[in-house]
Amino acid sequence: MPFQFKQFSVEQDRCAMKIGTDGVLLGAWAPLNNPFSVLDIGAGTGIISLMIAQRSNAEQIDALEIDEDAYEQAVENFENSPWGDRLFCFHAGLDEFMDEPEDEYDLIVSNPPFYTEDYQSGNEQRDLARFSDALPFEDLVEAADLLLSENGIFAVIIPFKEEEKFIALAKDFDLFPMKITRVKGTPSAEIKRSLLAFSRNSAENFPVDELVIETSRHIYTPEYIELTKDFYLKM
Repeated sequence: MPFQFKQFSVEQDRCAMKIGTDGVLLGAWAPLNNPFSVLDIGAGTGIISLMIAQRSNAEQIDALEIDEDAYEQAVENFENSPWGDRLFCFHAGLDEFMDEPEDEYDLIVSNPPFYTEDYQSGNEQRDLARFSDALPFEDLVEAADLLLSENGIFAVIIPFKEEEKFIALAKDFDLFPMKITRVKGTPSAEIKRSLLAFSRNSAENFPVDELVIETSRHIYTPEYIELTKDFYLKM
């Protein structure tokens, strides 16, 4: 069964990493600077690229996916969407892609695989998609620095416990936070995720806020509904 959104649907039967809240959050939240070109690193189903295509007039949205099944599925999802002429998926790893950088991008987004613990589910493909070894943060930030246009924005979603480390890493490459949103499932839950946006301009004061997804099971907060209502059918 494809996952049906308001303006597109996503097949995910061949992807180890199914559509989850993280990808949808990043796709809806990533700040837009009227980008001409966008790069989605580790595309999976292509969900984030599709959301950015819906939200923007970007003419070139490139997605990068190393897993062959996921790559083929992303291509299929792109072709079946209303924006097929603007979406392109490369079957390549980040290192290959960086070897011959042809373009700079106004927006770079990534929902990187990030299990840093020794995590094994018994499903090798899913584990690969989840391993931080598949995409170390250092490589991701280095790529962003290399491929980001002068006024570009780099946006990621990562575990909250990695936030400080990631910001310090970005600073080494002269990428500075411009917006941070910390996400928790319910009002009493602890913070699980950090949505981080970076630019090349250092700012003393930038917005930092918190997003709660639900007040109770399937009762979504007004903030979460506002963020995702253009995408989810039932919002």
